[in-house]
Amino acid sequence: MNIPSELKVWDPLVRLFHWALVAAFFIAYFTEDDWLSWHVVAGYTVLGLVLFRLLWGFIGTPYARFSSFVYSPGATLAYIKAVFTGKAARYLGHNPAGGAMIIALLLGVLATTISGLMLYGADAWQGPLAEWMKNTSDETIDTLKEVHDFCANFTLFLVVVHVFGVLWESVLHRENLVLSMLHGRKRP
Repeated sequence: MNIPSELKVWDPLVRLFHWALVAAFFIAYFTEDDWLSWHVVAGYTVLGLVLFRLLWGFIGTPYARFSSFVYSPGATLAYIKAVFTGKAARYLGHNPAGGAMIIALLLGVLATTISGLMLYGADAWQGPLAEWMKNTSDETIDTLKEVHDFCANFTLFLVVVHVFGVLWESVLHRENLVLSMLHGRKRP
């Protein structure tokens, strides 16, 4: 029997989503005030991408589905412990820690975009929440700014942890996970 040297794991939509989210998040993160229109467009893009990913997590290809990478907290903690001892099992799709990070990142960018929409409606009287947020007090606007900044910075922290985890796993399992997110293939 002939075993293929590589298997298709990440479908084109998952890969496009991943890299588009990276670009849109960083455009949004580094633009605001003088570049507010870029910030808003990038924020809407992030929101649209997250909504797509939530849908794709239920109807997408096998490795894209939440059911393939959402593990119990116990399994996730056991996996993280195994990573630090250098004895973590290799997964073809997302491992338990990677699955938990995907959920955390999706929640982080979702909280960032929702707080951004609220702030945009309250402070600029624009966007889909403008009608609901138009009579917001200055104190509440200041609080929304702090919440939005916190969410964005916490999401950036998660991104850094995610990149570190990807690099660590790449070394641990001797495979280039960044490259596999570009071409979609992994060794069996």
